[in-house]
Amino acid sequence: MLNKLRRFITPLAIEQRTVDLVGTQVTYTLKRTSRRRSIGLRIDNHGLTVNMPLRASEKWLHDVLQDKAHWVVKKLENWQAKKPISPQWRDGQSIFFIGEALTLRVVISLFSTPPLLQGAQLFVHVTDNANEALIEQAVTQWYQGEAKKLFNERVAHYTPLMDVAPRMVKLSSTRTQWGSCTTRGDVRLNWQLIKMPLRLMDYVVVHELAHLIEMNHSAAFWQVVEIACPDYAKRRSELKQWQISPS
Repeated sequence: MLNKLRRFITPLAIEQRTVDLVGTQVTYTLKRTSRRRSIGLRIDNHGLTVNMPLRASEKWLHDVLQDKAHWVVKKLENWQAKKPISPQWRDGQSIFFIGEALTLRVVISLFSTPPLLQGAQLFVHVTDNANEALIEQAVTQWYQGEAKKLFNERVAHYTPLMDVAPRMVKLSSTRTQWGSCTTRGDVRLNWQLIKMPLRLMDYVVVHELAHLIEMNHSAAFWQVVEIACPDYAKRRSELKQWQISPS
């Protein structure tokens, strides 16, 4: 029995390394596995990951890295440029709400009260104006409350036009998706959509509601989207300029 189990165990060795690639010091994750027959390079928000056969030589690894050096450095620079910048939670900071810039006003108060929007300023009352985590929490809760109300309004606007009926609409906090739809009819919308212009928010709403008819991204799916959002391609392109904040 033990010998049978060993057949299903895939040896895996993982280590962190640093290499000089065209004058740039690059830290990468090296994964050795008996399942691979070649060396593969992957670059994502975690950096460079190199997957290679368990008993591959160091020379082979070195040659592959040097051969792909320019590609690796360029890709890492692109990922770094796209990486969202964490906002600073302090008085005078600019934040976005429905596509418009607001000025964050942090006010010291004995009691924490809900933020108040006045014109282009959002007043946040906290007990400690130097505590950025406290300010972030207050703003995030306000964002989520506003998002819940507006999302329900936009869904109510589009459901009769598209002849769909979601089972429920929920807020999402994922850092990888603006929205999703389950086969049960649950529509989830990322609360950070509240930061972007209404036309882009509407595109995401229409996109997810369309999945209630076509649970795929086929030509038929995009035809459904186009009925409610004729310029969806333009909005889809604009949406790519927005990023989900790491906060």
